[in-house]
Amino acid sequence: MHRHRELCERAVDPLEIAAGLEAHGVTDRTAARFRHRDVFSLAEEMYARVPRDTEAEPEAPRAGTDTSRGPRPLWAVLALLPGVLCALTLVGLHFTGGRPRLAIGAAGALAVSVALRAALRRGPLRATAHTVPAARVWTCWLLAYALLGDGLLSAAVAGGPDAAWAPATAPFLALALAVAPATWCARLFTAVARRRLASSRGLDEFAASARPLLLAVFVLFLCALCTLIGVTGAVLGQGAAYAGAGTLGALLLLARLLTAHGRTHAPAVVLGAAAAAEALALATVFAGRVPGCGFLAVPVESAVQAWGPGTVPGLACGAAALTLLVHAARTLTRASAHAPTDATP
Repeated sequence: MHRHRELCERAVDPLEIAAGLEAHGVTDRTAARFRHRDVFSLAEEMYARVPRDTEAEPEAPRAGTDTSRGPRPLWAVLALLPGVLCALTLVGLHFTGGRPRLAIGAAGALAVSVALRAALRRGPLRATAHTVPAARVWTCWLLAYALLGDGLLSAAVAGGPDAAWAPATAPFLALALAVAPATWCARLFTAVARRRLASSRGLDEFAASARPLLLAVFVLFLCALCTLIGVTGAVLGQGAAYAGAGTLGALLLLARLLTAHGRTHAPAVVLGAAAAAEALALATVFAGRVPGCGFLAVPVESAVQAWGPGTVPGLACGAAALTLLVHAARTLTRASAHAPTDATP
C-alpha cells in the first residue's frame, strides 16, 4: 500500500487499482502472498484502506467516461478529411495535365498527409505513448506500395518496366476513406471496453468479455473497408484489390489500435516485417535477371501469374495482421490497457 499509495489515492474505483497493479506486474500469485484470491480482491482492500479526500472532489469521473462532449465532433470531422481530400485530389488529377497535374498531385499528397496526421493526433486513435519513429517509415512504405507496388511488380514480371505504369488509385482512396470507420470502430471498442471494465467483478471476467468485443469491432471495420474497396474500384474503373488493400487496412487498424493503448513495440516490428517482405519480393524478381539467378524469381513470378500481383501484399500484410490480431487479443483485453493514463506507469 505504501508503494502504490499514489495510485490508490487517485483511483475512483477498485478496478483502476487492479489495472494499475496489473500494469506494474502484480499477478494473482503475488496477491496470494497477501492472502487474497486474485488481484481484484487485493485491489478492493487497498481501495477501502487508503483514505481519500471526497470533499475536494465530490463527484470524480469514473474511468473511461467522457466529461466533455465538446471535442467529439472535431475528431469525427477530422477522421473524414483524409478521404475527402484524397477524393478531391483524384478529381483534380483527372481534369488536368502537364505541370498543373503534377502540382495538384504534390499539393494533394501534402494535404492528405497533414489531414491524416491531424486525425491521428485527436480522438480514439491518438497515441498515448511515444511512437517508434521506424513505424512511420514502414507505414509510408506500405502505403506507397499499395499505390505503386502492384503495377511495378506486374511490369517486372513481364520483363519491364519499359514505361511508366498507372498507379492503383482506387485502393489508395479506399484506405484514405477508411480512416473514418477506423476511428469510429476504435471509439466503439474503447467506450464499450471501459464500460465493461467498470461493471466487471474481476480481471478474468473483463478479459473474457473484451475478446469477443475486439473481434466484433475488427470484423465491423473489415466489412466497411471491403465495401469502400468495392465502391472505389467500381467508380474509378479499377479492379477491387481486396487482398492487398484489405489486409493492409486491417494491419494498419490493429497497429494503430495497439499504439493508442500504449503498445508501440510490436506494431513497429510487425509493420517492418511486412514492408521487408514486400521489398524482398520485388528484389527477387529483379535479381532473377542476373545470369544464373533465375531461380530467385520463380516463387514470386509463379504466384503473380497464378493469382495476380495482389498476392504479394495480401500474403505479407495478411500474415502481419494475423500476428497483430493474436497479440491484440492478449494485450488489449487486459484491464491495464484501458486504465487512465495517470494510473499506469
